[in-house]
Amino acid sequence: MADAETALRTLAHNVRAARTRAGLSLDELGRRAQVSKGALVGLEKAQGNPNFATLVRLADTLGVSVSALMEGKSEGRVRVVSADALTPLWTGALGSQARLMLTTSGPAPVEVWRWQLEPGEEYPSHPHQPGVVETVSVTRGRMTLVVDGAEHTVEAGQTATFEGDAAHTYRGSGTETCHLIMTVHLPPGPVPAP
Repeated sequence: MADAETALRTLAHNVRAARTRAGLSLDELGRRAQVSKGALVGLEKAQGNPNFATLVRLADTLGVSVSALMEGKSEGRVRVVSADALTPLWTGALGSQARLMLTTSGPAPVEVWRWQLEPGEEYPSHPHQPGVVETVSVTRGRMTLVVDGAEHTVEAGQTATFEGDAAHTYRGSGTETCHLIMTVHLPPGPVPAP
């Protein structure tokens, strides 16, 4: 329980700091991210349990990575992360899950994710800010990637990339669990105006 409380306090601090750096009031951040002011107040007080979609909308609106909202200070030049040590940020009803492994530093950070998609289970994602590019590499199984309503099959050994500012969905297909590595390339620069 202490780890969850520490993570929530870190998240609260990072959201408040990013909102302040962006010069946004709680009302304005809520409007842009489509999150209620009450939920934001609770979050900045380290109360509540924000879901994955809320974290992504806040990160997109604040122009930062999801992990920038969740992580404490860097511990050194090299960071080794084990997937088993990370709590999934999304878990589907059929057992699918997404784990944010890490985010690279620099002017254009890249998030590295590990996903497992069970057959028939899907995760619909809202459009991200302009300039976000996602790359999906399937290591086992098969998935269906839906971008702007068009379906694309991506099988083990294949990689797909697309601009993330369109509605998109990840769906497990076939008969076995799909394992994939996803990178989310974030644009450099300030928060875009709505």
